[in-house]
Amino acid sequence: MSGAPPTAWPVVLSAPSGVGKTTIARALVETEEDFAFSVSATTREPRRGEVHGVDYWFLSEAEFLAMVEDGGFAEWAEVHGDFYGTPKESLLRAGRGGRHVVLDIDVQGALQIREAVPEALLLFILPPSVESLFRRLTGRGTEKEATLRRRLNTALHELEAAAAFDFFVINEDLEQAVSEVRELARGGGAPPEGPSGRLEDARELLEGIKGLLQQEQLVIDN
Repeated sequence: MSGAPPTAWPVVLSAPSGVGKTTIARALVETEEDFAFSVSATTREPRRGEVHGVDYWFLSEAEFLAMVEDGGFAEWAEVHGDFYGTPKESLLRAGRGGRHVVLDIDVQGALQIREAVPEALLLFILPPSVESLFRRLTGRGTEKEATLRRRLNTALHELEAAAAFDFFVINEDLEQAVSEVRELARGGGAPPEGPSGRLEDARELLEGIKGLLQQEQLVIDN
């Protein structure tokens, strides 16, 4: 079959900490030829073994800020004194080549991507329940309560912005979640009708987190 490659668009995955968006993103890129990670730009120093243009585009602060001024980033942020960003051209180039660029980023970055690349598909990954989210956040049980409250507050703020996303995917079974993300991505870019699917699940999770934060002590029965 000949002809131009199919149009592709960025696929943005966001989720509260511990829900598994990074695992889903890696599974897509490792198993599907039409999905790829983007190469981010940064002003931090390269670590041993890192290659310019492969792991990151390593830029000086002046070069990075010049790209910001020129609108060259789809999203960018300052983290611990260094700048990180997703070059807009890398997203567009991959799309012209028929590959969906997968971005595993926070809600703020996702909304920046939508503004810069309107056809981007924004997917919010949900845990199956608030109890599941709590168990994933507690891990081996070594976290202090203050840390848990901070993570839950972050999840709360992320969920409050989730209505801006196109679809919700519940990560109860990893294989099923990966399959759902894959099919949504291949089915088309951002739907014109706006957010859809499982909005009620997101609202229930939001209320569940609020209930947890109102407890004097964070305890959930297994």
